[in-house]
Amino acid sequence: MLVFPNAKLNLGLYVTAVRPDGFRNLESVFVPLPWADALEVLPAAGPETTLSLTGIPVPGDPATNLCRRAYELLRADFELPPVQMHLHKVVPIGAGLGGGSADAAFALKALNDLFALHLPAETLEGYARRLGSDCAFFIQNKPVFAYEKGDVFENISLDLTGTACKVVYPGLHISTAEAYSRVTPRAPRHELRQALAQPLETWRDTVSNDFEDALTPFYPMLGEIKQALYAAGATYASLSGSGSAVYGLFPGQEQPPQLELPKEYLVWDGRL
Repeated sequence: MLVFPNAKLNLGLYVTAVRPDGFRNLESVFVPLPWADALEVLPAAGPETTLSLTGIPVPGDPATNLCRRAYELLRADFELPPVQMHLHKVVPIGAGLGGGSADAAFALKALNDLFALHLPAETLEGYARRLGSDCAFFIQNKPVFAYEKGDVFENISLDLTGTACKVVYPGLHISTAEAYSRVTPRAPRHELRQALAQPLETWRDTVSNDFEDALTPFYPMLGEIKQALYAAGATYASLSGSGSAVYGLFPGQEQPPQLELPKEYLVWDGRL
């Protein structure tokens, strides 16, 4: 079984409070981004479960990879036979695009289908929450307003289908721990759902990402990319998540304009 775990974008991101469990409460709107890895899951040819990796190097022991952990999570509750998994990594790591979380969620969905477990989306979301705060988003993979740890969702009436988008990743891995250490929780400056209900042209003044203000002084390239996107005609541009990918939205255009960027930068162009 072959699946394509896609990334996500954050439209706005506010870190609102420190939780008793040490995590942070946040508010954001998640939307799917069609920049995707490829994950194949098949019954194993041998007696052991394996995971092979290609594409962008993935740090750490493959035995602790989120795809492997997703399998072990289901195997603890169901008599799953060994599988062989292959992940071809395309979405950059530490970019704030949720690539690793997507891999885990799509592994859960693939295993559910491969072995006909018939687990409903709500049950799969429960497993996904145990793997990471934003993993559950990728089970239903549709625009949502996310709050608490980013793992509780409400439907939102927002349709960016067909909007031209450019995502720029400057090759900078920003760890979640570093990003959160630089943010001081505070009340949101705007009510996010109300702000996003207004015309996209207004978002520049009302929709923001707390990590952008916290990280840009240490990584000026983030601000430079954002300004380059606006100079190229983006209606809205922002940092995504707590990583280093910056995106621009270009409604009404077939494709985003080209930018002169350092060759080591990764760029995704397309439509949402």
